Amino acid sequence: MRSGGRGRPRLRLGERGLLEPPSPPSRRLLPRVQLLPLLLLALAVASAFYIIWSGWHRRTEELPTGRELRGPLIGSLPEAGLRRVVGQLDPQRLWNTYLRPLLVVRTPGSPGNLQVRKAAPVTLQLLFLDGEEALKEWGPKDSLYGSRHLAQIMESAPHSPGPTRIQAIELFILLDLLGAPHPIFYSHFPRTARWFHRLRSIEKRLHRLNLLQSHPQEMMYFQPGEPFGSVEDDHIPFLRRGVPVLHLISTPFPSVWHTPDDSEANLHPPTVHNLSRILAVFLAEYLGL
Repeated sequence: MRSGGRGRPRLRLGERGLLEPPSPPSRRLLPRVQLLPLLLLALAVASAFYIIWSGWHRRTEELPTGRELRGPLIGSLPEAGLRRVVGQLDPQRLWNTYLRPLLVVRTPGSPGNLQVRKAAPVTLQLLFLDGEEALKEWGPKDSLYGSRHLAQIMESAPHSPGPTRIQAIELFILLDLLGAPHPIFYSHFPRTARWFHRLRSIEKRLHRLNLLQSHPQEMMYFQPGEPFGSVEDDHIPFLRRGVPVLHLISTPFPSVWHTPDDSEANLHPPTVHNLSRILAVFLAEYLGL
């Protein structure tokens, strides 16, 4: 299947699975996707991580060598652990208490970075990328400006235990087009399929415990099967450098995508709530907290 990008769908004639109705003419400039849904979700997930990390003691084993993803060592949280994680997602309290103090510039090798790495060899890093839209005509050289630049820098920046920052990435999760009701996700890459299936398992476990909102059994977000097609986005420069990527993009795309209606008013609070809980549990399990 041909690749398709968010800035301008690039599908073969007749491939209309990613977005209905048909997209506007290719040369028409449309409003950017709003960053608010992704920002809200990322802040909630990051907040949950730092609360858990500050409350529990992290094991001190060294970061695994090479690029092999961890898997056999990761267990599932018991019911009490699930309830503890999701019970701490109070955005206002978490922002004021845990996130706001962390939003400072820390250069590589600074005391703040060293303290975090000493306490937790595997840590969470948030990247806010600029999206893949083109300035004129979408192509390899007119798209992905921010992520291409960042991946190039990380490819050459030394990192301990290294050798470079990009090689130290265990898992790159791209949160993409989130916030609309009833999203559907598929696994895009075999290398990260087991992490996708873990997200499916977490969603089912939280559903059984009645810890998700407006979430009937027939509306599960994480689905088996093949995606409609690949999507070229900010993960591509990292994927081409061997970084394992888990791409969480809603397909079909939200109906308000690239329209003036793509605003905060069309966010679906229960979906944002549910995805925040699912991803918070995923982080707690992945990091062994």
